[in-house]
Amino acid sequence: MNIRNSYLTHLSRYIIGAAVLLFAAKQTATAQEKVMNMEEHDSKLYYFGLTFGANASAFKISNTNYFVQQDTFQVIQPKWGPGFHIGLMGSLRINKFIDLRFIPGVVFAEKGIRTVSRSGIVQDNKIESIYGQLPLQLKFKSDRIHNFRFYGLLGGRFDYDMASNARSRRSDEVLRIKPNDLSAEVGFGLEFIYPNFIFSPEIKISQGMMNNHFPDNTIPLSNAIDKINSRMITFSIQIQG
Repeated sequence: MNIRNSYLTHLSRYIIGAAVLLFAAKQTATAQEKVMNMEEHDSKLYYFGLTFGANASAFKISNTNYFVQQDTFQVIQPKWGPGFHIGLMGSLRINKFIDLRFIPGVVFAEKGIRTVSRSGIVQDNKIESIYGQLPLQLKFKSDRIHNFRFYGLLGGRFDYDMASNARSRRSDEVLRIKPNDLSAEVGFGLEFIYPNFIFSPEIKISQGMMNNHFPDNTIPLSNAIDKINSRMITFSIQIQG
């Protein structure tokens, strides 16, 4: 229940932050003259942009049968950690309402694992990642409402963790994490169309589909964990030309 509440808390913070930013942007947009900005943009076959923002990520942990039998750990609990990202965006127009997007980027993320021993000792461990991400998404757009529209996102993503310690031989590793991952993504965003650029805040939720755990029987925590999947909430700002 604590994990679920933490997930919802992080999601609600991102939504509130997004809402405040969107309200400010909307107020600016409505203050402009009522002219149609960048009308030619909707007919472009392709266009490019820049994306950057913040993220919160955590593991989803499944324990082994050994966890019930062992006398070392009483609790193994994932914790959310902060991060940020930057990338380039390329969009291909399929039709009036659908674009295909490719957004290669670099993501810095931090995930935590809290353990409580049978004797009550609490220890917080951090696992840092530097991902090279290759997302491919379908963008479902609404009709343009003057200089504004909203859209939904659905897609998948390949991640490669350049900071992965899966093959590490260090004896002090808390856990070993595989470098490769595939994730499913869903999200939504808004477009505010200005005379020379498009400002697009968006929020996405992703769920890793692969087991990131690299088993190592020399690490006590590894023996108590069966599967590790990644989760991420991402808030992005996109500037499109």
